[in-house]
Amino acid sequence: MKIAVIGAGSWGTALGIVAGRAGHDVRLWSRDAAAVEFMKYERVNSKYLAGHTLPGTVEPTSEFDEALAGAEIVLLVVPSHGMREVLSSMLPRLTAGMIFVSATKGIEIETGKRISEILRESLKERFEPRFVCLSGPSFAKEVAEGQPTAVVAAGNDLNDAVVVQEALSFQNLRVYTNTDVVGTELGGAVKNVMAVAAGMVAGLGFGSNSVAALITRGLAEMTRLALSQGARMETLMGLAGLGDLVLTSTGSLSRNRYVGQEIGRGRTLEEILSGMSEVAEGVKTTRAVHSLALKLNVEMPITEEVHAVLYEGKSAREAAEALMTRPLRGEFER
Repeated sequence: MKIAVIGAGSWGTALGIVAGRAGHDVRLWSRDAAAVEFMKYERVNSKYLAGHTLPGTVEPTSEFDEALAGAEIVLLVVPSHGMREVLSSMLPRLTAGMIFVSATKGIEIETGKRISEILRESLKERFEPRFVCLSGPSFAKEVAEGQPTAVVAAGNDLNDAVVVQEALSFQNLRVYTNTDVVGTELGGAVKNVMAVAAGMVAGLGFGSNSVAALITRGLAEMTRLALSQGARMETLMGLAGLGDLVLTSTGSLSRNRYVGQEIGRGRTLEEILSGMSEVAEGVKTTRAVHSLALKLNVEMPITEEVHAVLYEGKSAREAAEALMTRPLRGEFER
């Protein structure tokens, strides 16, 4: 198949490598023309995924015309806050036959909209897009290294999800399918907020008890929000929910956990982000999820405290104390 990968960060590059290894004709797009030229000649994305050679079937490009010409699958792997702008730039080259696959785990801050909703708004005057959300516990580095990984492709039309499943399942990457787009998108986005919180717990010097409690109660928050929007419980118990939450909250490669950990150690958010080359989606997604929870009247105390630390000047230790001194209640009260 012809596959366009829009976004050449670590995850976009890893997906491009997997698709290339599977024999697909891949165009890997980046807005950075200098980086594209380097990848063309050196066959490696040294900035975001050093040490992993691009297969010969992967062609880097900085031109949308080249990336999208004849594409059957368009993998969207740009940060959520830039998605609408990128879609606008691509619009004249998009066609109804393409399957759009979001591998971005975030929510638009200004609107609280998921990627599927942004895509539909961007294309509604031309055609109804075929959409699949790709999510699950998947560090780019480990996927590129060939370590066994399982993710999920969710589509309102199961046939579209199956097309993506068959295209990307290769060697170490196993793709499952479901039809719960809402749950898969929200699970992938909200878990980043919880990963920031888990990092704060670790940065404060708390141990495994605290991290386990945070993950469990974080899953309860994720589930409450997702169910309020029509998601299915089993989705949040699966790869896009619990699976991704555990990985991002405990794994040393997690950018969101790293941000929280450094805040817990006393560094400022501005200082931490200035030293990072890639986006930690949880930082901006915290604002989006916090606003969405208020709008929908869904109780999300961990999200509230992470928001207070990131944007209201509260310390991580004060946030932890606030969570531990909340009124006592039954575990399954909503």
